[in-house]
Amino acid sequence: MTATPLSLDHLVVSARTLDEGVQYVADTLGVAPAGGGAHPLMRTHNRLLGLWGGVYLEVIAVDPGASPHAAGRSRLFALDDPAVQARLESGPYLSHWVARVAPPKNLERWRGQYPQRIPDLVPMTRGDLSWQLTVPLDGAFPSWQGAGDGILPSLIQWDTSRHPSQTLGDNGIVLKSLTGFHPQTETVREQLSWLGAASLIAVEQADTPALVAQFETPSGLRTLGAPLR
Repeated sequence: MTATPLSLDHLVVSARTLDEGVQYVADTLGVAPAGGGAHPLMRTHNRLLGLWGGVYLEVIAVDPGASPHAAGRSRLFALDDPAVQARLESGPYLSHWVARVAPPKNLERWRGQYPQRIPDLVPMTRGDLSWQLTVPLDGAFPSWQGAGDGILPSLIQWDTSRHPSQTLGDNGIVLKSLTGFHPQTETVREQLSWLGAASLIAVEQADTPALVAQFETPSGLRTLGAPLR
């Protein structure tokens, strides 16, 4: 088990296009994500929305303008998975979340010690930001003993001192709770505990995996996601 608890870095809304994802968040939370940019290696792009407490929400989609020369590996967050692509035809959804690994813990060293529990690390950049993110070779969501489905977090360690949340401003939106629904709750909870992330998300039994996040907004309580039963 990790000796250093992790912290919540950001939530992920997957979308077929950025416009669809931005509209989904704006309709739900009352503020449209903005800024962001492209991830050349992954052939994706994003928009961001700042939340209270150094957390943010990311809308991510396949970048139709990405260079074909950047191809060669699967996109992150299962965006190349036919099942995910089929789901996105029905609209954007809260698909995943990312936990932050902060110094003195070194994510690369930690991954080297436990390669069976922590996926490969991929160095990524966007503008003047750089970071390392755990991304399985097939681009799938992280899993442990067959359980994952977006409920177990990807891990991130920032190589730059400035975090994206520092430039996103205060939108008056506070994440109140994050809940994962999964048929293999004990397996999910065991891996979350090992990671030091069990306090960041509640896990409940359901037939179909899903993420639900509740937010306090200037217009009241709002929810992204819904358990699929």
